[in-house]
Amino acid sequence: MMGEMLKRVAAPLVVVLLLLITTISMVVDRRALAEGGRDLPWWQAVMLEIAAPIQRIVSAPFDGMQSFYENYVDLIGVRVENRRLRRRIAGIESENLQFREALVASGHLGRIASMRDEVEIPMLPAEVVGLDVAPWFRSVLVDRGTEHGIEPGHPVITHEGVVGVVTATSGHAAKTMLLLDRQSAVDALVQRSRARGVLRGLGRERLEFEFVVRGADVVEGDEVVTSGLGGIYPKGLRLGRVAELRDAGGRLTRIAVIEPAVDLGQLEQVFVMLRRGPQMDLLYRPNRPEQDLMGPATVGAPPPDASAERDDAGPMGGRQ
Repeated sequence: MMGEMLKRVAAPLVVVLLLLITTISMVVDRRALAEGGRDLPWWQAVMLEIAAPIQRIVSAPFDGMQSFYENYVDLIGVRVENRRLRRRIAGIESENLQFREALVASGHLGRIASMRDEVEIPMLPAEVVGLDVAPWFRSVLVDRGTEHGIEPGHPVITHEGVVGVVTATSGHAAKTMLLLDRQSAVDALVQRSRARGVLRGLGRERLEFEFVVRGADVVEGDEVVTSGLGGIYPKGLRLGRVAELRDAGGRLTRIAVIEPAVDLGQLEQVFVMLRRGPQMDLLYRPNRPEQDLMGPATVGAPPPDASAERDDAGPMGGRQ
């Protein structure tokens, strides 16, 4: 019985003893601190060595919980800050993209303005808004049409050179056949030697310039420009550069492979020249059956009885 009682009271006695020793030690330490400090007696040093690991073990769960809580709260704050910084970075990147686009556009506009000063023909700026999806045609759609004065047969260019020709229009859009189209054919000449030939589209990224061998002087690197003949493009517009020479399979002609002056796959801004050659007027003007029957000499002449009606008409236009 006595042993069991000692076992029951042993743990409380140890705790009470430790608390008592700790209290006494604190009082002595405070007194020693007031006296200027002192060395610990041996028994206090032993108790300190015993109490330190016990206190570390007891406080470890509380310290862990406090550390976890603080880290969790900090992580929540970091997550919120990261979201804010991501939004800010996205906004800055968007602004930078707009600034870069404005710089690129300003460079294009500067070159276009200088080109407009050099070319006397009125030109209308337009934006490329679509591509022809048919694989056998090469054309683009621009955001200007008949409401802006554009008609079929008007040339389309950039500051780098020729793009193509308008083939169809609506009120606010126009379809432009590119030089690369297989139906495209332009009378051209070599700027250096004045050798003439025909520039044709292949439906691919390069063009063919077929010229007569006799008396022709064409070498790689030569610039090819419009000749002004053919009724579509004015003279002297850049078409491309000779990249390769090859035989055409005959003795009279040769073919030069031409790299276009304009990157026709990266078109954004173009100019429509408000000019149509006489051949384009013949091709695109509306036909009137009565004019075709009367012949070209009588087109625009008054009807046969118009003079008689004027003779019979009074001052107010009525018959006398």
